[in-house]
Amino acid sequence: MLDARTEIVNATTISHGLGALFFLVLGLLLATSWKGRMQGGLLVAAVSASTLWALLVAWFAYSGSGRGLVSLAEAARYAAWYAFLVGILRTQPAGARLFGPRSPRLLLGYGLCLLLGLLPLLPESLFAPLAGKPFFAGYLALSLGGLWFVENLFRNTRPDQRWAIKFLCFGLGGMFSYDFFLYSHAVLFGYLDSELWAARGLVNALVVPLIAVSTARNPDWSLDVFVSRRMVFHTATLVAAGGYLLAMAAAGYYLRSFGGEWGSLLQIAFFFAALLLLVLLLFSGHMRARLKVFLNKHFFNYRYDYREEWLRFTRTLGGCRKERAPRECVIRATATIVDSAGGVLWMRERGGARYLPVAHWNMPQPAEAEEAADGALVSFLRERGWVVEIPEFSRNPELYEGLELPAWLEALDDAWLVVPLLDAEELIGFILLQQPLAPVQVDWEVLDLLKTAACQAAIYLGQYEALEALAEARQFEGFHRLSAYILHDLKNIIAQQSLITRNAARHRDNPAFIDDALGVMSHSVGKMERLLGLLRSGMANKRPVPVDLVLLVTEVCEELAAAQPVPCFRSDEAQALVMADRDRMRAAIRNMVQNAQQATAASGRVDVRLSRKESRIEIVVEDTGSGMDAEFVRERLFRPFDTTKGDTGMGIGAYETRELVRSMGGDVEVVSRPGEGTRFAVWLPAPDLDQEEWEERITQVEG
Repeated sequence: MLDARTEIVNATTISHGLGALFFLVLGLLLATSWKGRMQGGLLVAAVSASTLWALLVAWFAYSGSGRGLVSLAEAARYAAWYAFLVGILRTQPAGARLFGPRSPRLLLGYGLCLLLGLLPLLPESLFAPLAGKPFFAGYLALSLGGLWFVENLFRNTRPDQRWAIKFLCFGLGGMFSYDFFLYSHAVLFGYLDSELWAARGLVNALVVPLIAVSTARNPDWSLDVFVSRRMVFHTATLVAAGGYLLAMAAAGYYLRSFGGEWGSLLQIAFFFAALLLLVLLLFSGHMRARLKVFLNKHFFNYRYDYREEWLRFTRTLGGCRKERAPRECVIRATATIVDSAGGVLWMRERGGARYLPVAHWNMPQPAEAEEAADGALVSFLRERGWVVEIPEFSRNPELYEGLELPAWLEALDDAWLVVPLLDAEELIGFILLQQPLAPVQVDWEVLDLLKTAACQAAIYLGQYEALEALAEARQFEGFHRLSAYILHDLKNIIAQQSLITRNAARHRDNPAFIDDALGVMSHSVGKMERLLGLLRSGMANKRPVPVDLVLLVTEVCEELAAAQPVPCFRSDEAQALVMADRDRMRAAIRNMVQNAQQATAASGRVDVRLSRKESRIEIVVEDTGSGMDAEFVRERLFRPFDTTKGDTGMGIGAYETRELVRSMGGDVEVVSRPGEGTRFAVWLPAPDLDQEEWEERITQVEG
């Protein structure tokens, strides 16, 4: 067992060691961020003096030597804090007059510090008689002087600026008050109370966080240190939960001790109820919002950590694209900034005649809440760009000159803010926010943050609407492209029927002609039925099937043999299977062969060849026609709806062929010279499958 004196020595050493550590950390932060300003330098000096003093006291308690250095450090500590307080007071108009360079009060305080600091340097015989009450009375006077400086600092600071120095006054006032109590006791009884002296280091350590908070609120003091609001929030929550559990443990102990036979039962039930209440409080949105408001209000220069808020807001907007209701996500992202419970989004309809509610989040959508584009509310938001605080408008409508709230908005009891969504000074919509979970004072910080977030939200919503319009335009584009393809095939069908009609009068008695005509009509009917199927389902729903290109090219060449020059087809393969849309593949081959015929004189030649090279199938259509120059091939050949055939062509044959081939993973190559003819080559990937695998695919398609 350690005796009482040893325990006091250990307590004094640990207590002042902690005080030195706390002041050292604060001093390092201040020194590394000092910007050369006088107040910052004085604060660094005061914190350094306190660090040195606490270290010397801890060493004196541990070793028993260095008493004179402790007294010298004590006086230097008071002098340094005096200098810092006077340096702040001189920045105030009243303080500059009261604490001039020759102020008698200031000179008296520094003189007393000098006297008490020099006393340990005198001979021991002179120092010993003064170690009693007169010596303690000097430090008592210094503590009173410190309290007087703190009181003057608080009183001479304007009320609207006291928020910045409040915690400094609390911290230094508490430190000097403790010294006053310590030395008052010493003056009365003639000795320093060992327990009060031992606790003094810990008391000074507790003062350091308060000084740090005030320093963070005053940039001139040069504490440019980032403190994570999230860390402060979670730390405060943890501390509060710990305090709550300690209180509940004490109450449970009381129930167990004085509950009699029911003590244990009551203690268990009480602990369960306490833990259940703690969980409810920790997950309560209202409690979290109130704690956040309290911490932001009392411990930070600004209410918001703009970096965290902006990152969270942009992340939320970025994630809105993955949600089913992105507009609702925008409401949630904006409302979360001010802890609003819900909201409704209005957006301008296409054409700009009205603003309609398009989404809502945790708030019922008002009935008959359409707003005209030239209405009072919309006009005010567009012209002023203000965030309208509805409770403030109800109290002071003169602040919002020219604003008239619609009847549906005045009827809402929980309506709070109307946030305009402006994109390049164009009002694309506005958000109505519900009352927040915890009371929020709408000041310049809230308004600026909401305006900035609303600007980003407006850009996002504008882009989202543009993407919707683009997707719709693409759907129409696909439909128009399908229509163009169908019209192109209808043109070919009509040409076939016209040929039969023209020759019917001359060859109607020829049985062979009748058979050919019936075959062409049967083929045309089948073709038109397939085209109608395309109109019903769209080309996107067509499934690729195994297609034999040798057979398909043969059919196309036989079909076009009625025109001159007759295409001559030659194949190196007996069969060439690919997965494709048969109708589109047939139309593409027909386009190539027919274009070659139309560009070539009747005495010319059109050759069609099919070959396999490694894993590719090549179809080449070569003619001896008029040919094309390189510029035409590059600029116009594959441009849709650009034709050189006048009213007889649509200009999509070559384009359709290239798009189909590329969609299958192949490509098109055109080599042509004016007067020498054209070589049109198509490369298609050929799946490396054996006959059994092809038959399996055919079975799957037919199934």
